[in-house]
Amino acid sequence: MSKIKLLIVDCDVENGGRSAKELSSDFIEVIGIATDGQECLEMMKTRDIDVILTELVLPMYDGYAILEAAAAGVDMPKIPKIFVMSKLMGEGYINKAMKLGASYYFFKPCNYSYVSTIMKNAMEKDPFAEYLNEGQGDVKGSLGVEGMKTMNTRNHHPIEEKIAKIFISVGIPAHIKGYQFLRSAIKLVVAKPEMINSITKQLYPGVAEIYNTSASKVERAIRHAIEVAWNRGKLDNINRLFGFKIYSANEKPTNGEFIALVADKLMVDSTY
Repeated sequence: MSKIKLLIVDCDVENGGRSAKELSSDFIEVIGIATDGQECLEMMKTRDIDVILTELVLPMYDGYAILEAAAAGVDMPKIPKIFVMSKLMGEGYINKAMKLGASYYFFKPCNYSYVSTIMKNAMEKDPFAEYLNEGQGDVKGSLGVEGMKTMNTRNHHPIEEKIAKIFISVGIPAHIKGYQFLRSAIKLVVAKPEMINSITKQLYPGVAEIYNTSASKVERAIRHAIEVAWNRGKLDNINRLFGFKIYSANEKPTNGEFIALVADKLMVDSTY
């Protein structure tokens, strides 16, 4: 795989420089740092860019304009993937960015090692879409370890967008570790529903292998993500999502119950 050509867009020169330094690696080449939206839009028309990492709040044109330009894809040598890294944490900001085509939304300050890993995975082919179409075989045997690690890219299958919308609706923030673990767990169960009956022996270890971590850390992070959602008090959204009043403020689902509910909804949704 050739180096990922990355353009960083940040009006904070110091922060942009720090991002460039931290993200430059054996597989990422920072080809430039734009300090406003107009400079970015001009570079998109003349440079071969794989990924743009942009702030939302920018002079001239904001990050949403960059997302819209990438979606239009006019007069560009290559349509780049757009990653947002912003201090704006409101759900409205996140939802709008995702609807306009953002691949990921990171909150500042962010773990740069995590960002670079996500970028690398997003530029690789996503084998999960093929696995979904096959609908058979052992997860590890079908995808392989490296294949499993690329399953967290969102640009190759509509399930990613649907999961993101569900998480936004119920109040699971994208910056916590449990968000990624929970998303991958749901995707695995959609692909192989019987895994929900073997959470500790198959599901947690499968997710852990994707992210090079332990099954116990996966379990704790998913539990934390669900607790965050319940603590935000969006029970009306949660109950509306599943079509009936299923939970109260004092009735949190187990990890398995929540994963099963979301996976079931995705599988029966006729638009999926």
